[in-house]
Amino acid sequence: MRITQGTFSFLPDLTDAQITKQIDYCLGKGWALGIEYTDDPHPRNTFWEMYGNPMFDIQDAAGILMEINACRKTFPQQYVRVTAFDSTHGTESVVMSFIVNRPTNEPGFRLIRTEEPGRTIRYSIESYAVQAKPEGARY
Repeated sequence: MRITQGTFSFLPDLTDAQITKQIDYCLGKGWALGIEYTDDPHPRNTFWEMYGNPMFDIQDAAGILMEINACRKTFPQQYVRVTAFDSTHGTESVVMSFIVNRPTNEPGFRLIRTEEPGRTIRYSIESYAVQAKPEGARY
C-alpha cells in the first residue's frame, strides 16, 4: 500500500534533482524548511518527529538536501517528509509538504468497526505500525 500524503504523493518518488527544485521554489517564496520522520503516517498524525531544528536561516538547497540525506540514512525504514513553513502574518502555517523517503515495505492500515448504541456503527483506521509496536516502543 502506497501512502498518499502531501503535495506529490500520487506521483512516483521524487529524485534528488526534483527535490532540489522544490527546495529552491520554497526558498524563493521565503519559506522555512523542516525535515520530519515517522513510522506511523496516519492521516491524523500531523506531528511527526522533527529531524533537527527547522531551517529558518539556510538559503542553500544543497545544504538542505544534505540534511534530508542524513535523515534518510539515519531512518532508512521510516517515512521522511519535508515541510515548508510560511511565517508571514496571516498565514503562519505549513503551506507545503512532501514525502522524500518511504520504508521498503509500507505497512498500511486496518479498518476498525465498532458497534455503538442505537444501531450506530463507527469506523476508524489504525496503522499496522501501531499494532506491531505500541506508542513509546517504536523509537
